[in-house]
Amino acid sequence: MSKDKNPRRVADNEAMAKARMLRTSPQKLNLVAALIRGQKVDKALTDLTFSKKRIAQDVKKVLQSAIANAENNHNLDVDELVVAEAWVGKNMVMKRGRPRARGRFGRIVKPFSELTIKVRQVEEQA
Repeated sequence: MSKDKNPRRVADNEAMAKARMLRTSPQKLNLVAALIRGQKVDKALTDLTFSKKRIAQDVKKVLQSAIANAENNHNLDVDELVVAEAWVGKNMVMKRGRPRARGRFGRIVKPFSELTIKVRQVEEQA
């Protein structure tokens, strides 16, 4: 009587983590995401730790979550993980404003974005 189990959205050797409502523009977030694409997980964590970008700490949290998902939920080896994909999407935009000279209104947009990181287990070539 029960429903079938949902199929996995990622392959058997992959794990994923997602963060929504990150308070930065997608363009700025994509600069940090580009730093870690294709890198080994430990190197990516080191780069994010010492990055001067404010949003790098949030990206690091998402990467650590993806690593934990891979280890605990999918039984993957942490030492062989690589950041397979890291993509950025737009989220809501808060519209604010300030009064300007001659009765005008200066529009201020405060964008939010979302980040998805997918890690993949890759066997080392000897």
